Amino acid sequence: MRTRDWLLLVFLSLLWGASFFFAAVAVRDIPPLTLVLARVSIAALILLAIVRALGHTLPKGLAAWRSYAVLAILNNLIPFSLIFYGQTRIASALASVLNATTPLFALILARLFAGEALTAAKLGGVLLGILGVAILMGPAVLSANAGSTIGMLCVLGAAFSYGLSALWMRRLRDTPPMVSALSQLLCSTLLLLPVAAAVDRFWELGMPGLPAASAVLGLAALSTALAYIVFFRISAAAGPSNVMLVTLLIPVSATALGALVLGERLAANQIAGALVIASALLVIDGRIFGGWMRGSTRKA
Repeated sequence: MRTRDWLLLVFLSLLWGASFFFAAVAVRDIPPLTLVLARVSIAALILLAIVRALGHTLPKGLAAWRSYAVLAILNNLIPFSLIFYGQTRIASALASVLNATTPLFALILARLFAGEALTAAKLGGVLLGILGVAILMGPAVLSANAGSTIGMLCVLGAAFSYGLSALWMRRLRDTPPMVSALSQLLCSTLLLLPVAAAVDRFWELGMPGLPAASAVLGLAALSTALAYIVFFRISAAAGPSNVMLVTLLIPVSATALGALVLGERLAANQIAGALVIASALLVIDGRIFGGWMRGSTRKA
């Protein structure tokens, strides 16, 4: 990954880290499925206007749209549903650690089905990153009990689904990132609409208050529309497996935003966890340690 790709990955983690704040405010007035539907549909409308203004064309043919429908299922519907259900049974801290296994699944699946090299630096870096997330989350990670097994399996299933989506995204690398983002969101909207209608009967809900409405707009415009543009751009430039590294950074970004925006106090384990995750990313990147190894070889 180039330096620009790493910077975009950090930016993406900030956009998705902020989604926790937006969702916490919006869910007070809006049921979860309706909130997800509002998130993807408003984001799709925003991107549709931008795509039209830039003169891009949408995919043509059933085969192309089928690819984005599969991506919407693997990258949105299945993981969103599993994580939401899983978090009703386990602490959010443990869910964050389990979700951080996403790049591990992505690397293994890419090795098995795409023949991508599984280097020691990548594997070791991802495992170190998962450890860093566990340290950052602290004692809450140990809150699991016998009754939470289903919850843990659900979040791991979501991470596996994200890994499958990274594999599927390889066939979409030639499409402009903005078009890919819009196409996935359009398919997600169409697939979610009947589900949210059946479960929430959203037409019977009252109008949300101003804080919730503002949070929905932030969730749609920043944490979805803009985030997916960045997501698909990183994927096109650095590969789908690399973009999934964002799951290691999201807990760090959410913690940092909590300290900067909400004035939350940073604990020692959060600082230590962030440093371990930073070290993991350096291992995955390989340039610093690779340069050091080459220098040592030349001296020898």
